[in-house]
Amino acid sequence: MFKTLAFTLALAATPALAAPSKPLTLADVPKAAGPAVTLFNGKDLKDWDAWLGYADPALTYKRPPVAPIGVGAQSADIFKVVVEDGRPALYVNGRTWGSLVRRGDFHDYHLRLQYKWGKGRWAPRDTQAPNNGLLYHSHGAPGAVWGTWSQAVEFEIMTGSIGMVVPVGEAISATTDAVDDPALIPPKLRFTPGGRVQTVQGGTGNWNVEAYSDAENPAGEWNTLDLYVLGDRAVHVVNGVPVLEVRDLKADGRPLTHGAIQLQSEGAETFFRDIVIEPITSLPKVK
Repeated sequence: MFKTLAFTLALAATPALAAPSKPLTLADVPKAAGPAVTLFNGKDLKDWDAWLGYADPALTYKRPPVAPIGVGAQSADIFKVVVEDGRPALYVNGRTWGSLVRRGDFHDYHLRLQYKWGKGRWAPRDTQAPNNGLLYHSHGAPGAVWGTWSQAVEFEIMTGSIGMVVPVGEAISATTDAVDDPALIPPKLRFTPGGRVQTVQGGTGNWNVEAYSDAENPAGEWNTLDLYVLGDRAVHVVNGVPVLEVRDLKADGRPLTHGAIQLQSEGAETFFRDIVIEPITSLPKVK
């Protein structure tokens, strides 16, 4: 998750949140407009590029005078292919922060993947909720954001906040509907259909909107994420439950409609599998 250091520290004290009483549902789910493409071949990472941030992740939000690790052999310890539960999986260690970028320029798609937490938790996030992220519409130089990630929009993967939207990079903004929720850390905003229009911007106090509800499975179980993207709009779905809609995605004030896919390494062991993308021509409706 992309945030200032102050928000990072506050996150550790945030209590688990109860789901709203009325769950959202997904309707008019689009059919694929073309063949599906598997983004992870289950054998190797030849279609992916790794980038590592600072050797000490605690430096990430401090704009240190030292350089990030960048591209190098160390990434093989952070990102690799393993067998988990009898099947190939993409393993993200989490000890060193960084990103694994699936090469390609993707637009107007339905992306589905499964993830499961491992047991490893690493400082400075070892006492916080397990954290990672699916970043879409990724673009620009690797490490441009805090020396660690490319600019993007984040589908948050963090226990208690799966599906939250976070603009990754000061140039990135997104608009959604939200209500105030005093139980959250600042900016205390939760996605709610019919709420007030709210624009969030990377690198500002308005840095996120929380998911409508917590739809994650218990620890140790696989979870399915569905990301529907059409132009500058997107729908985030967790285990079949829609948790957020976002629109007017922008980079430097211009519509952000395409880009690469990033998987974060950010303090917790995570396994990914069944990463598949297919073209769509419409978005599902959230009710």
